[in-house]
Amino acid sequence: MPDYDFDIGILGGGAAGLTVASGAAQLGAKALLVEKEKELGGDCLHFGCVPSKTLIRTAHVYHLMKKAKDFGLPEIAVPPVDFKEVTARIRSVISAIQKHDSEERFCSLGARVESGDPVFIEDHSIRLNGDTYSAKNWVISTGSSPRIPPVEGLDKTPFITNKEIFSLEHLPSSMIILGAGPIATEMAQAFSRLGSKVSVVQRSDQILSREDKDLADEVMEVLSSEGVEFYLNSTIIRSSDHDGKREVLIKDGDGTEISLKAEKILVALGRNPNIAGLGLEHIGVEFDKKGVKVDNRLRTNIKHIYAAGDVTGAYQFTHAAGYEAGIVISNAIFHLPRKVDYTFLPWCTYTDPELASIGMNEKAATDAGIKYVVWTEAFKDNDRSLSEGEKIGKIKMVLDKDEKPIGIQILGPRAGELLNEWVAVLNGKVKLSSLASAVHPYPTLGEINKRVAGTY
Repeated sequence: MPDYDFDIGILGGGAAGLTVASGAAQLGAKALLVEKEKELGGDCLHFGCVPSKTLIRTAHVYHLMKKAKDFGLPEIAVPPVDFKEVTARIRSVISAIQKHDSEERFCSLGARVESGDPVFIEDHSIRLNGDTYSAKNWVISTGSSPRIPPVEGLDKTPFITNKEIFSLEHLPSSMIILGAGPIATEMAQAFSRLGSKVSVVQRSDQILSREDKDLADEVMEVLSSEGVEFYLNSTIIRSSDHDGKREVLIKDGDGTEISLKAEKILVALGRNPNIAGLGLEHIGVEFDKKGVKVDNRLRTNIKHIYAAGDVTGAYQFTHAAGYEAGIVISNAIFHLPRKVDYTFLPWCTYTDPELASIGMNEKAATDAGIKYVVWTEAFKDNDRSLSEGEKIGKIKMVLDKDEKPIGIQILGPRAGELLNEWVAVLNGKVKLSSLASAVHPYPTLGEINKRVAGTY
């Protein structure tokens, strides 16, 4: 039997890689964790979930300060934002969380941590900083990076992505955002609330294209009312730079050319898997432009090499990466044939109001050819929502022809937190009658879950 340096080697110190390394090491496996960046934590900690939610909270508080009169408080003149103070707060939050994702902590758990750019030299071994490391199993969890579109002139026009937006030296007076997915939409609202003039350019006829159009349109209406300008059904023709002022020329759905000018351009048009330079093509691991190809046990076509997280191109959420890491541990360490099941995978877009989903929405059910019915309840009929000044949004419960819930969508205050009850209900196969008869504290936003089940 071959003698390997490690039981398992992990490439990438993001959510998936850290979870595999921690779990494997604590179970007694000899684990190697390789990260190309100076610090562990991955995109989520440094350029994604953590800084974005910190910025969103800051923008929300600033927005509330300007709306003090709506809550019966004295109207106040709110001074402009000092973005250096905002970025300082973002860095402090990252630093606090970084302690849990430090090299010292993972070494204390029993894992070995190395930094650098690994390259597979054969299917059990990598070359790293001039040394060779072998492992019985490997996990590719190298994450993803912003996709840069082939727009004429963009290579000569300074722009930013999620990697730069949280460390700007000052608040941009204006910003053009290319794309209208979750990152783009969250940043559009946050920067608009902080004082930037924001324009969003989207190729399709709605923002948040994965979501049901009625809910996405409600989010867009809120952002529009706060000053964000949207250009839907628009094609990006070219970009240019004029003495520090960026210009993007677009063509709208009617064929009219429109020139947009701003201080900053934020590119948020999807993600590319981080697979370049790993040498996957040399050892025969199959991949395409979306990511590394895996089966339902997260094995590549080379069965002792696994992939998890953004690099697979499947579900690019931190919680999905953590879940997939557990699947890898079951298969690679325990040798238990556990398969992924994304039926009730939740996700949330952290605009205000939030838009949270689990399971199938109407769009997904229609695409799958499933006959369904929808039950709804509005937040304007929820007493706690009204007391907090929240009147926008609703919950949608999607039932199949057998009247079993196949999905929930919530647009409203703290929707991501409200969805957690449905995570338990759907994954635990709890009957709707049980939810409807369960006592919920009054007055709470969570009563809307009980009410939609009770109405059904």
